[in-house]
Amino acid sequence: MKKLCPLCLIAICLVATQILPAQENALETPRIEQRAPQNVKPDQAAKLISQQTNIIILDVRTPKEFAAGHLAGATNIDFFASSFEKKLSALDKDKTYLVHCAVGGRSAKVREKMKALNFKSIYHLDGGIKAWEEAGKKVEK
Repeated sequence: MKKLCPLCLIAICLVATQILPAQENALETPRIEQRAPQNVKPDQAAKLISQQTNIIILDVRTPKEFAAGHLAGATNIDFFASSFEKKLSALDKDKTYLVHCAVGGRSAKVREKMKALNFKSIYHLDGGIKAWEEAGKKVEK
């Protein structure tokens, strides 16, 4: 077996350290970047809804509150229901969500739960549906 010169050994080591990590990274599952949840005012929320046709409006109030008036196209998952955590976990984490409640207390907690569950894109309606209505925005009944 031939001996390699010290410079050749160094060159081989340098090349190996550059190639092997790149090959290992190529096999890894791509990571989905998670954006920090953002608080939005009613005007910003309305703009998001009109510009992003795939946004899911998540209303976490009770069914009775929801029936009294809600944002058009909203999905209702009752924060107080025993099935809430299960339903929240079952949602598609790659979608964009606008989450709200009546004034922002429950939905702020939900926003943090969604963040912990690695939801990719979360917007929080600051002030809830009350702020939405006070800004003159329409609700469905």
